[in-house]
Amino acid sequence: MVTAGPGGGRATPLPQDAEPSTGLGSSLAYLLSRAERSVNRALSAALAAEDVSVEQWRILQALADGRGHSMGELAEAALMPHPTLTKAVDRLVERAVVYRGHDPADRRKVAVFLAGRGSDLLGRLEAGIAEHHRAILAAYGPERTGRLMRDLELLVRALEG
Repeated sequence: MVTAGPGGGRATPLPQDAEPSTGLGSSLAYLLSRAERSVNRALSAALAAEDVSVEQWRILQALADGRGHSMGELAEAALMPHPTLTKAVDRLVERAVVYRGHDPADRRKVAVFLAGRGSDLLGRLEAGIAEHHRAILAAYGPERTGRLMRDLELLVRALEG
């Protein structure tokens, strides 16, 4: 196994059978949070050129399917509490990359949609996101990365369902 060094620097090999640490390092919740921070730190750097946060990128990605989404759907997709989501969407509306409109399924409800400028922004972000993904694959390996993603999805399903 190979891991990135501090700050994403030179990778260092780890034994395949590395034992979990003790203390905080033995907590799955702690290790997942640490991994998320590390991944998001690099992702933030990839998004910084366009002044987009990780949370805003999640919102844009959720809206990229072309359907309008309710704030509840966006909160779930972006992993954000409603008040924080509202502020993030407001900032995206101010930048004219998303807009609020009537929900096509129920005109009484408001939905959020990706504007043309938002699609353009996502397009500009693609290269940085792809490079971020390549760096993870290089550090952790394609097979292990794929297995980790599948295992995490299974963990989420088991805990939520």
